[in-house]
Amino acid sequence: MAGHDHSDGGHAQAGHSLSGHSLSGHAHGSHAHGGHAHGGHGGHAHAPKDFGTAFAIGIVLNTAFVVIEAAYGYLSNSMSLVADAGHNLSDVLGLAAAWIAAILVRRRASARFTYGYRGSSILAALFNAVFLLIAMGAVIWEALVRLVHPEPVAGTTVMVVAAVGILVNGLTAWLFASGAKGDINVRGAFLHMVADAAVSAGVVVAGLVIQLTGLAWLDPAVSLVIAALVVWATWGLLRDSVAMSLDAVPPEISPDAVTGFLLERPGVAGLHDLHIWPMSTTSVALTVHLVMAEGHQARRLPGNGFLTETAEGLRARFGIGHATLQVEEAGGPACRLAQDCAA
Repeated sequence: MAGHDHSDGGHAQAGHSLSGHSLSGHAHGSHAHGGHAHGGHGGHAHAPKDFGTAFAIGIVLNTAFVVIEAAYGYLSNSMSLVADAGHNLSDVLGLAAAWIAAILVRRRASARFTYGYRGSSILAALFNAVFLLIAMGAVIWEALVRLVHPEPVAGTTVMVVAAVGILVNGLTAWLFASGAKGDINVRGAFLHMVADAAVSAGVVVAGLVIQLTGLAWLDPAVSLVIAALVVWATWGLLRDSVAMSLDAVPPEISPDAVTGFLLERPGVAGLHDLHIWPMSTTSVALTVHLVMAEGHQARRLPGNGFLTETAEGLRARFGIGHATLQVEEAGGPACRLAQDCAA
């Protein structure tokens, strides 16, 4: 169709009254767009918060604690402290990866990376989940070895150092708590710190009980329980990050509800080729082909009103900040993608 509209936010072009820009036959992949609306190039429905300060403080605190814990573990001949120091080191690396991703997300798009580097936040969340599970695997292995071959534990030293670990990791977790629900990249950092605080708390309890009873096997036994809890909590992060990396529809968005909203738009007789996927851990994109009733004038509203209102509706109702709408007319040439979707 000739003379289709693109809504993106601000200027007129090619003789059309637009809120964005207009192209005829805009190429996208292997098919041509007659027209589409972008609802969010410059911003998103859920803009990521800046946790740069939290990442910096967390990395500095945990790096210092790793050095202290490893040193006291060596001096007190405590393998549990040395093992926990290795686990904390993995968390420092996880925090660094999450921080790098948070920085990359804010970089501008380029001719090659047309969405920018938003997807790096998804990769960081996946990395965090995998890395945390590997670290827990190491803790479980060490605990099993210690169950078979119990070793004397310097209870007082272990308790004091582990108590410091609770403070360090608890403070770091608190820094990320506000973003743990809205951004799985931040949630990964939060879970790392909560897991460390839990491990440290378990070590304190185990050290106290061992001092009172002399039962050295309690140390690895408590470690196994804590590791199992961490693995259980991390599984959700792994599942969500894998789903995001595979462009799955975010769980809070119902494709049926989106379809119903689009079909209720004036003049829309049908739709096909609907795709909804996360561009990052905080922004969602949508593409769809809308089939307009033949001769219907809704899409030609002044100021590109149909496209703008539809994109804003998707943003307000579903949090979809980047909507691309291709408009087709019933009775015209059949869209090849419609045939592929029906196959």
